[in-house]
Amino acid sequence: MTTNDSQEKLSRLQEAFSGQTRPPRAGALSASLTFTWRALLKIKYVPEQLLDVTFFPVMFTLMFTYLFGGALAGSTSEYLKFLLPGILVQTVVFTTVYTGVALNTDISKGIFDRFRSLPVWGPSPLVGMLLADTFRYTIASVIVMLLGLILGFRPEGGLIGVILAIVLVLIFSFSLSWVFTVLGLILRTPNSVMGISMTLLFPVTFASNIFVDPSTMPDWLRAFVDVNPVSLLTTAARGLMQGRAASADIIWVLLSSAILVLIFAPITMYLYRNKR
Repeated sequence: MTTNDSQEKLSRLQEAFSGQTRPPRAGALSASLTFTWRALLKIKYVPEQLLDVTFFPVMFTLMFTYLFGGALAGSTSEYLKFLLPGILVQTVVFTTVYTGVALNTDISKGIFDRFRSLPVWGPSPLVGMLLADTFRYTIASVIVMLLGLILGFRPEGGLIGVILAIVLVLIFSFSLSWVFTVLGLILRTPNSVMGISMTLLFPVTFASNIFVDPSTMPDWLRAFVDVNPVSLLTTAARGLMQGRAASADIIWVLLSSAILVLIFAPITMYLYRNKR
């Protein structure tokens, strides 16, 4: 092949590319929804990811209701009325850990380096991932409520109360996910993200009013339980489902959610932009 032939082929190639119209830059919403769809497709091809939102809430509800319900509340039906909103909160809060694990997995495989090189809105991969996780939280919430209805749970607040309770739990969980995105960005492996996240979540969820009435606790523990955001969320969800929600409880949950986002979202974006 002569030099003239090579130059001719190069010029044809340049001409072919220069004749193409460059596609428009994706907007923030479009890019975020595309990354949301990518995360949902991962669930399609790896359905085991739904194990935590299907099997675990069923196991916890049955185990606590029938093992401890009679001892704690006198009957399983009375305990189920108290427990089910708490199980909803616990299930969704635990599911937020997987946001950090999935993020760390993508980083360790180099996928997020590729995302950061794309001409799209910078936060869109993170926003898309969080939106997809909200879908997982919704699945968990529906499963918990269906199981409760099967076992005899009848919310006095009706369908509206249940929907408002689920929406409140989703808002808080979306805000809490930003904590675990920070861990997903600073820790080295998915296993370490899982281990540290669970170490943080277990005392916060079990030292709350999910399973027992705080009035039976020692004063020092009750003082912590009363200000625990998980307790505030459980109280608000319980009140909405029972039709006796106090506006102060809901406001505290929304305020806690806003504080979590204001603190951890900027930290996440800073770490994301400067990740090496």
